[in-house]
Amino acid sequence: MPPSLLTLLGVLAAYLLGSVSFALVASRLFGLADPRSYGSKNPGATNVLRSGHKGAALFTLLGDAAKGWLAVFLAARYAPAYGLPDYSVGLVALAVFFGHLYPVFLKFKGGKGVATAAGVLLAINLWLGLATLGTWLFVALTMRYSSLAALVAATAAPVFALLAWGKDGMVLTVAVISMALIGKHWQNLQRLMAGSEPKLGSKKPAPAPASARKSPVKHR
Repeated sequence: MPPSLLTLLGVLAAYLLGSVSFALVASRLFGLADPRSYGSKNPGATNVLRSGHKGAALFTLLGDAAKGWLAVFLAARYAPAYGLPDYSVGLVALAVFFGHLYPVFLKFKGGKGVATAAGVLLAINLWLGLATLGTWLFVALTMRYSSLAALVAATAAPVFALLAWGKDGMVLTVAVISMALIGKHWQNLQRLMAGSEPKLGSKKPAPAPASARKSPVKHR
């Protein structure tokens, strides 16, 4: 099979993997309402946490990060063996990330990509991923805003990549992911400036799952 076709198949597979929403998987496993029906209506770990179920939020976080890591890890491991071009790993990284942002299974309305981006960066380079995660964790713990932490970490990631590799194709991949993250958090930035952005740990009551709702009893 020609390397170009293998690369295309790898990119398609990565996109489909990225399109799997672990927020919805977690909500069904733990009997929660659809995360698109409450809070920020975003199918991501931070919004699932607003349901009050920390286990479901952790499952979502790890699942979304794992799919990003797995796609890039497999691409980096097998691309040389099959004679795929160097840029194929970067394309796979972008495909799994944008699959999460614009999933075909959810009518192209996905999450904001923080966990998936973290998994991608960890697979690209462990130290790059750890430095970016450390930046997110520091801002999140000190400021208590997940969105602010994501914005700062997204801004820092290309700088870390540039310091690590200089002018390299993977730096461009990291920069594209970072710009997409910032774009996805634009409304959060506006709320931060207006002082209306909810802090980490704040809860907005989540509606009960449809199966748990009872229709009113009519009295005659």
